[in-house]
Amino acid sequence: MEELSLYTLRHVLERSAVLYADQPSLSQLGCEPLTFRDLHDHAEHLALWLRDNGVGTGDRVALLAENSPNWGIAYFAITGMGAIAVPILPEFHADAVQHILRHSEAKAVFVSERLFPKLEEGEGIADSLMCISMETFQSIAQGTTRDMLRELKSKGLREFRKLRDKAKRLANMADAAPAEDDVAAIIYTSGTTGHSKGVVLTHRNIVWDADAVKSIVKLGPGDRMLSILPLSHTYECTLGLVLPVLNGAHVHYMDKPPTARALLPAMAQVRPTAMLSVPLVIEKIFKTALLPKLTGSWLKQRLYAIPFVRRKLHALAGRKLLESFGGALRIFCIGGAGIAPDVERFLREANFPYAIGYGLTETAPLVAGSGPASTRLTSTGFTLDGVDIAIDAPDPATGEGEIIVRGPNVMREYYKAPQITASAFTPEGWFRTGDLGKFDADGYLYIKGRLKNVIIGPSGENIYPEEVEAIIHQSPFVLESLVFQQDGRLVARIHLDAARLDESFGDLPALKQREKIDALLETLRNEVNTKVSTFARLAKVIEQTEPFEKTPTHKIKRYLYVEQ
Repeated sequence: MEELSLYTLRHVLERSAVLYADQPSLSQLGCEPLTFRDLHDHAEHLALWLRDNGVGTGDRVALLAENSPNWGIAYFAITGMGAIAVPILPEFHADAVQHILRHSEAKAVFVSERLFPKLEEGEGIADSLMCISMETFQSIAQGTTRDMLRELKSKGLREFRKLRDKAKRLANMADAAPAEDDVAAIIYTSGTTGHSKGVVLTHRNIVWDADAVKSIVKLGPGDRMLSILPLSHTYECTLGLVLPVLNGAHVHYMDKPPTARALLPAMAQVRPTAMLSVPLVIEKIFKTALLPKLTGSWLKQRLYAIPFVRRKLHALAGRKLLESFGGALRIFCIGGAGIAPDVERFLREANFPYAIGYGLTETAPLVAGSGPASTRLTSTGFTLDGVDIAIDAPDPATGEGEIIVRGPNVMREYYKAPQITASAFTPEGWFRTGDLGKFDADGYLYIKGRLKNVIIGPSGENIYPEEVEAIIHQSPFVLESLVFQQDGRLVARIHLDAARLDESFGDLPALKQREKIDALLETLRNEVNTKVSTFARLAKVIEQTEPFEKTPTHKIKRYLYVEQ
C-alpha cells in the first residue's frame, strides 16, 4: 500500500480518492454509499462554497450535529481548506454549546435540524455567525424556524450539487492546502472535572495517530464499520473516520441512537467486521442480557462458580454474541474508559475478538493498545509504535506513578490557556496524563486510576477507588458505583439494576422491598470488605437511585457526587 507522504487530512482524502476511488466510504444505514471519489469531490465543493462565503484559512468552523456522511464531508472540507474544525458534542447543554462558540470565536457552524434550538437559546449567538444546515449544506437565514429547516431538508442536496458547475475553480483550493503543523481541530472536552478545555490538535497529531494504529488494527477495502460513538469525540473522529478513510474501509451511520433495539437490526444489516465501542456498551450486554441467563437459578450459580464450567459457558455465550453482532466481526475495539475485569474475563474466555486501547483527547487519542491476539487481562496493551510512555516518579515498591507521554500525536496546547498548557507538560516536554499506571516485565501498561482520584488511607496508603469499584461491580445486582472519601471514611454510591431488583423483590410490599434492598447493600459491603485491604474497606454504602451523570465516553463525572 502506498505510504503517506504528507500528514494532513487533505492529503489523506486526496490519496484515498485515488487508491479507493470507486469503493464505498461513508453511508447512512440502508442508503446508497458515497464512494471515496464522491467524498473527495463533495468535500472540495463544500470547501469552495465556504471560501466563497467568507470562511478563510485559520477560521474556526463548528460542527454541531449527529453522525452522518455529511458530518465527514463537512469535517474534511473545513480542514482541507486550511480552516479549523470545532466539533461540539450533541449532548452538550445549550449553555456549553454557546460558550464553545464564543470561546473559539467560530465564524460558522454546521448544525442539524434537531440541534438547531441549542443555537436559538443563546442571546445573539445564531445571529453573530453563519449557520449552515448539516442536512442540505445551505445557509440558514436569520429568523429561520425549525419548520423552515425541515422544508430545506426535504430538498436534499439539490442546491449543493449545483456547486459541481464550479469545479473548474477547484485548482484555486491548492493555494490553501494546510501544512502538517497547522491546526486542524479544537476539541472541547467535558472531562470529569467540570471545566471544559479546548484541545488544539494539528493535522500531524491526528493523521499520524490514525496511521500508527496499523500496528494494532488492520483495516482495508472490504472492511465494514458500524459507528455508534459521537464523531465529535476524538476517539471516534480519529479512529472511526480518519482511520477507515485512510485505509479504504466503509463506515455505516445509524439514523437513531444506538439502543439495543436499534443496534441489533443494524448489526444484522451491516455485518460489521470492525467496531469502536466504550466499555459501557459491552458491560451492559453482559450484565443485562448474558449474565442473568448464566446465573438465573441457584443451580446455575453453583455451576458458574466452577472455573472449568464457567469457561465452557462463556465460550458458548461468546459464539451467540458474535452471531448477534452479524457474524463477521473480527475486531471490537474498546476504549475511552476502563473495562470491568469480570466483563473482560468473559470476553477472553468467550474468544470474543476484542482489542483494548488507552489514550486521551490531548493525544489524538491513542497512545497504547493491543489487538485481539495479544490482549492481557486488565492491561491496556503496549505503547504505540513511535510514542514514548514513561512512569513519572514511580513508587519504589509498586512501580506505580503518573503516566507521561511524548510523541507526534501530543497536542500543541490548550486553546487560549497558556498557564494550564504549561502545567500540563514537564520541563522536558512530556505531557502529563493525570493517570496512574505501571508497566509489567513484558511491557504491558496497566492503568491504576486517575491521580486526582487517589485517596490517602489512615496510614498514608494509596487507595485507588477504581479498584474497589471493580470489586463492587462483580455483583450481578450492580450497574455502576462510585467510591470516595467522606469524613475520613470510605463510602460507595451504588446504582443497582432495577430489572433484577424487580425480578427478586417485585412482588413484595414497598416496605419489605426497602428492607431487602438495604440488606442487599449491606451484604455487598461486607463481601467487598473481604476482598480488599483493611485500609480500603467500605464504612458505608449509599444507593444511587438515578444513573450517574457521565462524560461522552461514559466515565462518571465524579466531581458532581464527591463534592456532595
